[in-house]
Amino acid sequence: MLKRLLMVLSLTCAAFVAPAHAQDQPYTELAQPLATESGDRIEVVEFFWYGCPHCYAFEPFVNEWIKRLPADVSFRRVPAMFNRNWAEAGRVYYTLESMGLLERLHGPLFDAVHQQHLRITNEKQLRDWLQRQNVDVDRFFATAQSFSVESKLRRAAMLTEASKITGVPALMVNGRYIVSADAVRSQERMLEVADALIERERAKKKR
Repeated sequence: MLKRLLMVLSLTCAAFVAPAHAQDQPYTELAQPLATESGDRIEVVEFFWYGCPHCYAFEPFVNEWIKRLPADVSFRRVPAMFNRNWAEAGRVYYTLESMGLLERLHGPLFDAVHQQHLRITNEKQLRDWLQRQNVDVDRFFATAQSFSVESKLRRAAMLTEASKITGVPALMVNGRYIVSADAVRSQERMLEVADALIERERAKKKR
């Protein structure tokens, strides 16, 4: 199932090259809103890829922004799935999450990819890096093949397709609005637009 989804995405989405022209509107609205996982809270999803330099540059801004989010807003990251390499990076993300290591190692892994040129798809390099982080490597690779991780990868692939994003980083607000760096030409502006859309969704709830 995951392999079939990735084949579809690789054929239909331009994962590395965003459109050359900026959009007049700083966001797009999905014709069919997607279900969220946050209950009554307003959900913000960040689509990213560990190998993306723009996502890496976006991280400090996002991390500061998360600290200021009000209680009625939920934030989660979703690894975008455009091909096998992106899926393998997503597998690492969800494996760390399943092992309770994501909070400690998400940032260092991003640093390792972009500063030490770690190749996540190279098993030896990944094993060596995990050992240096005092991770049980055998448990990590067993967890990476678990039903739980596979299920999360399938959901991420389906969400990537349903969101109609064409590149990363991208934000999805409450399953309805997509904010991309290409549309606003500024990472700080992405978060400003997201804030405005959060406020719009909050106002709709009060009606």
